[in-house]
Amino acid sequence: MLARCAGLSIALAALVIATLGQVTANAQSRAGGDGPADTVVGRQLDAPANLRPIKEKFWWSDDWYDRGILEVPVNHDVTERHISYTNPTDGTDIPAIIFRPAKAGRYPAVLFQHGRRGLDDLVQRLARRMSARGFVVLAPDVFAARFIDMLPIEHRKETEGDVDAAIDVLLALPDVSTSKACLYSHTRGGYYTLKVATAYGRQNKDVACYVSFYPHWQNPNAAEPMQVYRYAREVDQLDIPVLVFIGEFEQYQRRRSIETAIGSMKENGKEVRLIIYPGVGRGFDFRPPQARTFADDLATKDSNLRAAAFIRRHLTPWQRRKSSKK
Repeated sequence: MLARCAGLSIALAALVIATLGQVTANAQSRAGGDGPADTVVGRQLDAPANLRPIKEKFWWSDDWYDRGILEVPVNHDVTERHISYTNPTDGTDIPAIIFRPAKAGRYPAVLFQHGRRGLDDLVQRLARRMSARGFVVLAPDVFAARFIDMLPIEHRKETEGDVDAAIDVLLALPDVSTSKACLYSHTRGGYYTLKVATAYGRQNKDVACYVSFYPHWQNPNAAEPMQVYRYAREVDQLDIPVLVFIGEFEQYQRRRSIETAIGSMKENGKEVRLIIYPGVGRGFDFRPPQARTFADDLATKDSNLRAAAFIRRHLTPWQRRKSSKK
């Protein structure tokens, strides 16, 4: 009887081990699969493995892993200047803030576009942090220009032209060192900059790259099924390098459209990367101190540095030559 019980226990243990092994294999397979994300977060195990080849782990550093060498970020004190410019289509004045390093000199051009929250104090920090990496950042406030309250539901098409006009203003600044700019945005700002790049024809002409945090890649006025199951057709028209950041716990309908769009872009051979940060949700980059988590801060710092490196890499070929003095 005891022998039979022992045999049953061994068989049961073997079954459990085999089942766990299959779960592990499935999770590891997903982690190393060819899905749209470059960082895949496993949900069945507490510690999923990423079995992608080392050469595919874009975040890997031999210098750090083997020698303990960390890259030193570029840091600048930042100055701010409030300006306004005109949308030539209808003559509307658009208030904006120019963030630039305090140290004299010229720096690459970045256009930061706020999202549905507007350009309040929390959101201004996003532009300021990028400028601290060594960029001239122009941040238009299209809501203030049109007397739009914070967190609007509807999207007003004329605000797209307000953002587009900012490109010319930015590239004309005397302290800008590049002939092209990079688009940098979050939430609904991702839709504005998407339209500027594609519908307004700025990509590969005046714009060299596109970076966005959990962008709203759909017309905000589109019907509900389009918001959940589709993404804006302009995404497939993007023909410049794209970098997108989201958190693991991003809203389902937003994450679905982003991942679907990224997958489509990859299938079409576009230069695009999606980075998903584990343990964080929506707004990890601007949540106020009383609500921030350790994971929020880690994700924010990492994404800021990665975005800056991405932008610098794609703007370097467009450095303007210094004019020679006669």
